[in-house]
Amino acid sequence: MTDTSIPRAEQPIGDTDPVLSAGTPAEAETTETATVAGDNTDVRPDDVADADDVDGEEDEDEEDEESGEAAKATNGGRPAGATSDADLFRQSEIAADYVEGLLDILDYDGDIDELVSAGRPVVEVVGGRLQALVGQRGATLEALQELTRLAVFRQTGSPSRLLLDVGGYRATRRKELSAVAKNAVEKVKQHGEAVRLEPMSAFERKCVHDVVNAITGVESESEGVEPNRRIVVRPVD
Repeated sequence: MTDTSIPRAEQPIGDTDPVLSAGTPAEAETTETATVAGDNTDVRPDDVADADDVDGEEDEDEEDEESGEAAKATNGGRPAGATSDADLFRQSEIAADYVEGLLDILDYDGDIDELVSAGRPVVEVVGGRLQALVGQRGATLEALQELTRLAVFRQTGSPSRLLLDVGGYRATRRKELSAVAKNAVEKVKQHGEAVRLEPMSAFERKCVHDVVNAITGVESESEGVEPNRRIVVRPVD
């Protein structure tokens, strides 16, 4: 089993006066610390630098790729220079071992599936009592994804675009963000002025870019720096 020492990742800060909110009332009040049945179990690093040092401009690259700004140089639907499906599946296996070790430490039960989807490795965790691994608006999940990517990097020596999902959170969030994006587009078309959304994670920005870029008469782009990077939706001149 993969070494389950867990590197540090900071939880994104809260929202800062958004024009349109992408949050939901049902968000759990959790933090980056996973608490197990009253026993505080900190999900923390021990010796590793910021994950951004490994991934470089990974977040921006991911959202740009989904928004069509960096996906022009593709080969069979996969970004140029991407690794083979076998290599990607190997990454998902490494990641699954890491997540399994994490669940063992926390004494959580969950079924883990590893696969390759849309040219990237994916690990899905399904089970009850996993909300603490998602956190408020996915903050803990995003941190765990970065830690899991770092675990893959340690074994392969290459940055990974691994996607980690817990309890189907990402599929649900995509639907919510689709509604947010369509609402923003409606306001832009109605008033003819740009609409700035609240700060979002790279995953959330990708979801919004996908929806906006499929609608004529509007365009979207990201502005700012993490953790306050946000999307601006504006009319096309």
